[in-house]
Amino acid sequence: MCGMNRRQVLGLLPGLAAAVSLGGCSDKGTGPVEVRWGKENCAYCGMIVDDPRFAAQIRGGEKRKVWKFDDIGDAVLWLAKQSFRDDPATEFWVGDSDAGSGKGGGWIDAKASWYLEGRKSPMAHNFGAVPDQRPGALDYVAWTKTIQGRGAPSECVVKSEES
Repeated sequence: MCGMNRRQVLGLLPGLAAAVSLGGCSDKGTGPVEVRWGKENCAYCGMIVDDPRFAAQIRGGEKRKVWKFDDIGDAVLWLAKQSFRDDPATEFWVGDSDAGSGKGGGWIDAKASWYLEGRKSPMAHNFGAVPDQRPGALDYVAWTKTIQGRGAPSECVVKSEES
């Protein structure tokens, strides 16, 4: 900043601040992204995503876009309709349903998780994900088959059949 006067330096500060803040929000192209709880809508039903214990994210497709869901069951039903559903590069992240209990929290890989029925979820699919096998828990394959077999609960009004 040699040769610049005070006014020129001060004029650069807003642009520098914007560049620094945007750098912190950049998407790395893999893994889950930040969710603005209570401010984003489910890609399947349009409801607000506000409970980290039952939320989900799917990253996939040609542009590796991320979609967010208010209920892990909604994510399963949405993914079943996508052309990239079987692509090994597709990432599926679910909220640890033990968050808030002191046992867990954060995002876990859906394909490596276990699913417990009987947890009251936002759209009444009523499954919660946990990172470890427990009595009565379903693995990913059994869980997705169960959700697809049941379909959308009456509480879930699908906003669109399009992705």
